[in-house]
Amino acid sequence: MAIQKRKRYASVLEKECVACGTCILVCPKLAITVPRGIYAEVNTDLCIGCGLCKKACPASVIEMITNLAEEEINKNEKEGMV
Repeated sequence: MAIQKRKRYASVLEKECVACGTCILVCPKLAITVPRGIYAEVNTDLCIGCGLCKKACPASVIEMITNLAEEEINKNEKEGMV
């Protein structure tokens, strides 16, 4: 099994988000929406992990996540742990 590239993406702390829409305005890939008007949601398939939304968020409720799951699975397979 091949190791995939690391995938970095934005994640919103839903309970803290005030749904102001600032992140939507700065996202170059239109990966963020506020579908129910309660909090922002990130489409991780569209998100390129640029971090513009995190910088723009006035409530500081967006964090950048690096998904290492695929790499860790491959590492564990090689070590015989899976």
